[in-house]
Amino acid sequence: MNKALLTGRLTKDPNVRYSQGENQMCIARFTLAVDRRRSRNQDGNGQTADFISCVAFGKTGEFVEKYARKGMKFDLSGRIQTGSYQNKDGQTVYTTEVVVEDIEFGESKNAASSGSGSGSGYSAPSGGSQSAPQPADDGFMNVPDEIDDELPFN
Repeated sequence: MNKALLTGRLTKDPNVRYSQGENQMCIARFTLAVDRRRSRNQDGNGQTADFISCVAFGKTGEFVEKYARKGMKFDLSGRIQTGSYQNKDGQTVYTTEVVVEDIEFGESKNAASSGSGSGSGYSAPSGGSQSAPQPADDGFMNVPDEIDDELPFN
């Protein structure tokens, strides 16, 4: 099974293009900085993150284009894809990237602005009304007490 699960931050804004032809498709390329659990070498220094190349197609790419910005944290799943091509000097260049199948926000806007790093798993906004209750710091929405009579369960 080829399945990659990543949590990390975008290193820069995504590079978005659209394919040519009748059925244009969004292609969003970005790099995700993913922290390592134990990444110290013997002297206590070293790289603390891996920089993973990712590509998202179609609706997933459009989500990335609309919402993803440098520094934002995302959780994604996909598959690892390898390939190769000949550069202009005739040398073979090998590539490895994650083809994104599913992506969601890794933290709330409040957590992102405060730098707390706690994930909440919010997916794409549904375009609801602006007067909807705002999520609390714990990632759960506040439900007013007077709504109890309208809930279909106890």
